[in-house]
Amino acid sequence: MNSIQKKILVLVIAVLFIMVIIWTSLTYYNQKMQYQYNNILERYLIMNEVTNESQQIVATLNNYIIDPTAANLDEINKSKTKILSTKDEVMKFRNTDNNYVLTSYENLIDSLVEIMEQSVLARSEQQTEDYLNALSEASRISKYISEMTLTIIDKELNTYERVYRSMINNSEELLKLGIWLLPLITMLLLLFAHLFSKRITKPINELTQAAHELSLGRFDLEVEVNSNDEISFLAKMFDKMRININNYLSEIKQKAQLENELQQSKLLLQESQLRSLQSQINPHFLYNTLDMLSKKAYIEDAEETSDLLVNVAELLRYNLNKLENSASLFEEVQVLNQYMNIQNIRFIDRLQFHLDIDESCLDVQIPRLTLQPIVENAIIHAIEPVEDGGSIWFRIIEELEHVRIEIEDDGPGMTEEKVQQMLQLKKTKSEGHFTGIGISNVVKRLSLFYNNHDVFDIESKVGIGTKIILKIPKTGRVEDSETTPDS
Repeated sequence: MNSIQKKILVLVIAVLFIMVIIWTSLTYYNQKMQYQYNNILERYLIMNEVTNESQQIVATLNNYIIDPTAANLDEINKSKTKILSTKDEVMKFRNTDNNYVLTSYENLIDSLVEIMEQSVLARSEQQTEDYLNALSEASRISKYISEMTLTIIDKELNTYERVYRSMINNSEELLKLGIWLLPLITMLLLLFAHLFSKRITKPINELTQAAHELSLGRFDLEVEVNSNDEISFLAKMFDKMRININNYLSEIKQKAQLENELQQSKLLLQESQLRSLQSQINPHFLYNTLDMLSKKAYIEDAEETSDLLVNVAELLRYNLNKLENSASLFEEVQVLNQYMNIQNIRFIDRLQFHLDIDESCLDVQIPRLTLQPIVENAIIHAIEPVEDGGSIWFRIIEELEHVRIEIEDDGPGMTEEKVQQMLQLKKTKSEGHFTGIGISNVVKRLSLFYNNHDVFDIESKVGIGTKIILKIPKTGRVEDSETTPDS
């Protein structure tokens, strides 16, 4: 089976092959021309440099004769080294056509260097006539070098005139070839692209028509596509999908019937649960009974028992309200006091409860049953296990945008790992005895109530104690601030 990828790859390779041939030819021709041009230019520049250096030698020699210092002598030596090095470069251009001329050119350079050395020696020996004659001879040789340089360059120009003409002719031929190749290659690529696209689009059109028939609900028509690539495979899968859709329709009808039967079973189950709930003790009846017992205990002068029953009855009545409802911080503190009255009777002197409340914050709304489960958790883990009991501090502090609530104990504390488990709402054994509400439940309700995960925090160290911190926004929750808590 010929894949579409292979067909595309063949087209791309053909185009790339043509482009590579054209690019290689142009690059080769351009590099050849550039090399010839650079070679000629380099010969002219080096020969011109000989002229400049010969004139520089005469100038430095004149400076030394006028002022025979070590610095001027050093400049002469540098000029000498430089012109000899340039002479070696010129000799590399020697060939059969310019052998005689370059030999004369080399002798002139050597003569100039020799005269320069003689002039320096005569100046050092104070032979005035000799070094002046040497300077004059050096000037004359420098002029000969300049004239011969022009002669050599002119000869080079005549020699390379054929090369220039050949380069121009090759450029014109290449331009003509490009003018003919461009439309030819374009026509071939268009023809090849047309044939290629037709072989791909024809089976796709057949598959599109089959999809249109399926969209009209005609699942009885078999999908057939004449192709030998991935489109043929796709058509076969399309036909299998048609068969599967028919099967799925039958299964959906069966599932609908089963769901109907399941719904009827759920209704029967709910009715059974309702009857089971009706058979349980009515919590309101229990609250009324506790209230009656507290009054009876008060009549019989059992005031402490009466107060205990009142606190239990009020806690029960408060817990009968739904947890989804909000309450003011004042109500929560009141319930907390009732709960602590019960615990003080239980622990007597083992429990010390300290309050520090900013009363200006008591109208802030918070989720119902938030404070009591936290304090209850502190009693369970910090007071009960310790024989001498302990202390719990409850603080309400007003801040700029929050009301800060702190519940601190001096119990055994927790490890950092345990703290992170509680903050990440992992399942921990922290349910209360009275309400059955644990810390994780309180954290979840606070996060949902304020739509904020930074409301709850824990600070704890092993052997020192634990502090629970609540940062309650003063604005509260709008929908709850307009509702009145159930009574």
